[in-house]
Amino acid sequence: MALELIAKKDGPYIVAGDLAQLELRDGDGNLYDLADKTRVFLCRCGASTTKPFCDGQHSKIGFKAADAVVNSQK
Repeated sequence: MALELIAKKDGPYIVAGDLAQLELRDGDGNLYDLADKTRVFLCRCGASTTKPFCDGQHSKIGFKAADAVVNSQK
């Protein structure tokens, strides 16, 4: 199963699929253990206390994301 990345409206990034294919690392290069997980929620508001994972702070701070995909290909 392919990995899928979804930007939830005014919320986190959802990474779903076979997470065995994903190497998610912290700033020191250490791997996060994603064994037996089929999806994770990654913070994009910057307020989570469990970064890089979402803890729901986006709803408490009123985070608003861009409304649409911006095509950056030229």
